[in-house]
Amino acid sequence: MSFSDIQAVIVDLDGTMVDTLGDFVVALNRMLAELQLPPVDRAFVERTVGKGSEHLIRSVLAEQLRRLDPAGCGSSCPATQPEARYERAWQSYQAHYRAINGDFSDVYPGVREGLAALQVAGLPMACLTNKPRAFALDLLQAKGLEGFFQVVFGGDSFERKKPDPLPLLKTCEALGTRPGQTLMIGDSQNDGIAARAAGCPVVLVTYGYNHGEPIGDAPHDRLVGSLAELLD
Repeated sequence: MSFSDIQAVIVDLDGTMVDTLGDFVVALNRMLAELQLPPVDRAFVERTVGKGSEHLIRSVLAEQLRRLDPAGCGSSCPATQPEARYERAWQSYQAHYRAINGDFSDVYPGVREGLAALQVAGLPMACLTNKPRAFALDLLQAKGLEGFFQVVFGGDSFERKKPDPLPLLKTCEALGTRPGQTLMIGDSQNDGIAARAAGCPVVLVTYGYNHGEPIGDAPHDRLVGSLAELLD
């Protein structure tokens, strides 16, 4: 892919720039401990992240409550009550995630080099993630990445989240560029589907979180093993 027509870049956060799986697992298990539910395993979280905090919490609650009642014994069983526990779980998760945000995560190799090269090329950049914007801002600051981005949008910034194209279209508006000249860089089908629907070219990394499915099956124009490969 040539960058000759690209005027701006949108970059996903979790699974693309920062490996945040450790943060998710720690915050979720502290939440589950408060709710007196068994801990969730790392593999389940890896398959579930990427669609926003609400989806993550509801999925984890449903899974852990199901484990308490694998046979499904009826309306009085804990497995049928995940939604009743959601509000308490949400408040607990928010508090725990805020307290450890970035402590159990690492910037992927090549990310700083790739972002720096895009910056030197004069391309304005936006960070667009499905995680809450406040958490995204704190994480970018904690990892020293905030200076690369003109704007940062989260899953609570717009009416809908990726894979809906609306967040990409709104981000293009904020950058002042047309979708066809705005590159999306992500790690999952959420990014690929949203980019295709918005009319943005899309590069996907091969190392992120794609709900347990092959990343090559997601819509993309190019796959890279590192953001540093964007220089090639």
